[in-house]
Order: sequence, then C-alpha cells, then structure tokens
Amino acid sequence: MSHRRAVALMILVTLLWSLAGVVSRYLDRTGSFEVTFWRSLFNALALAFGLSFLRGRGLWRGLAQAAWPVWFSGVCWAVMFTAFMVAITLTTVANVLVTMAIGPLITALFTRVFLRHRLPARTWLAIAVAGAGIAWMFGQEAGSGASLAGTLVALAVPLAAALNFTTLQHAAERQAEDQAAVGQDMLPAVLIGAVLSAAVTLPLALPLQASRHDLGLLALLGVVQLAIPCLLLVRLSRELPAPEIALLGLLEVVFGVTWAWLGAGERPTASTLVGGALVLGALVANEALALRGPVARLPAASGPACRDRHPCPGNAP
Repeated sequence: MSHRRAVALMILVTLLWSLAGVVSRYLDRTGSFEVTFWRSLFNALALAFGLSFLRGRGLWRGLAQAAWPVWFSGVCWAVMFTAFMVAITLTTVANVLVTMAIGPLITALFTRVFLRHRLPARTWLAIAVAGAGIAWMFGQEAGSGASLAGTLVALAVPLAAALNFTTLQHAAERQAEDQAAVGQDMLPAVLIGAVLSAAVTLPLALPLQASRHDLGLLALLGVVQLAIPCLLLVRLSRELPAPEIALLGLLEVVFGVTWAWLGAGERPTASTLVGGALVLGALVANEALALRGPVARLPAASGPACRDRHPCPGNAP
C-alpha cells in the first residue's frame, strides 16, 4: 500500500469516528446507558462477523487461550466505549473531543512511569501546555455541573486508552526480549471490550425504549462509526508510523466539532476554543517535532490494537 493511500484511509478512519457526536443528537428519547448498550452490541456483532470472516475458527481459539494482557486491554476498550457515549449525553461534542485529544500525552506519561521510557523535553512541555488547556476548560465550566460532569467522564477515555497502550507496549517488549515467544494477538481485545460494554450497561439501560429510528442510528454508530474504522486501523498500523497515526487522529476533533456545529447547532464555547487550541497546538507541535527525527512502525504484537487509537499512542471511542 502506498503512503498516500494509507494517509487517505487514515483520514477516512477519523471521519468515521467523528460521526458519533452529531448522529447521537438525532436520537429521539434514548438514555445515555441505552445508547451505549445498543452501540456496543451492534459493534460486537459487527466485529464478531468481521473477525470470524478474517480469522476463521482461530479467532475463538485465540479468545479461549488469551493471556491477561488481552483481557486487560478488553476492559480498557470497554471503559473507552462506555465513557465516550455517556459523556456525549452529558456535555457538548466539542468538550468531549478536546478532552480526548490529550490521550497521546497521557500515554507518553504512562510509558515513562510504568515502562521507564525516557521522554524528551518537548513532550514534557506539551504535557504541561495541554494540561493547562484542559484545566482552563474545567475552570470555566465549574459553574455548570452537568457540563463539568460530562468532561470528567470523557477524561476516562484517554486514561483508559493510555493504560491500554502501555499494556500493549509492555507485551511487545516482553516478546522482543524472548525471541522464542509467540506473539499475542491483541485484536480480540476489541471484541471483548464491546461485549463487556454491552453487558455492563444493559441492566442500567432497562427498560429499553429505543424506537426503530433510534435503533437504525445506533446500528450506524456500532458498525460504521466504530467497527469498520477499528478494522481499518489494524491494517493501517502496519503502514504508518505511530506518531503519524496519532497526528492524523487529531482530525477527529476538527471533524467532530464541525459536524456538531453544522449538523446539530452546537456552537463551541469560548472556553472550549481556548482549551482546544492549547491541547491541539501542543499535540501538533510535539508530533511535528517527533516526525523530524527517526520513527519506527508499531511492533507487530501491538499493531492490532485499534483505538489505541491513539494506539499509537492515542484514543476511540
């Protein structure tokens, strides 16, 4: 696959991810947990079908023999899937996406703390600036309980993504140390996460009240907005270096805020614009400087992790 085609497909991935906010605004009367349940259920069904087609019976054998990193990664995916949709129902799309954009920097911090990876000075500076942007948003929204609650819930997405990627990185390094080790397939973790998210939110979603109209939109979210881009990213993680994927992933913020503005009339607040400018500016500057130096592709063992979306290092919800 050519680099130009890989970049074009990655842009398509972010475009599909960005549909969640605006589509959710057209739901009739579905509550936050019911939205999460149906989206995760349709995502799980689509992934089960797609992965069974791609892997055959090996998928289910892999699940039965999966080591703890796969299941821990699955729990992280479940938190990401659940927190994202709950946050979308509590605050604006712009607030959620800007908060999630800090994911790559949280991942860098976690790999420093847990894996002892050295971070360049530019990354520490980017963490400080992006943190200031998020703090600005929190401070300005402190008077609005619901909006602040939504932003705090959204913060669970990049935190879970950072733990997810750190786990995958640790598994990859352990494999690299032991050349005789068989690489652990982390792709089933995405399916595990979707199933867990649906199972956990089902009791909270009862009684189910989604109309046919809502079910159609939620199926669109589960299949088109989540399952398809996850499978695409698995393939693209073999073609594009991690910093480039993370940088291109930031387009979700731009697309998502634009869709919500044009399609749902959600005009970004001044605090969101200022905080978002600080976060995105810090991320773009950090990743642009990183791309000027030597970069490596994702290890094969960690490549399949989709929302490491920020797998690399980053967020999906």
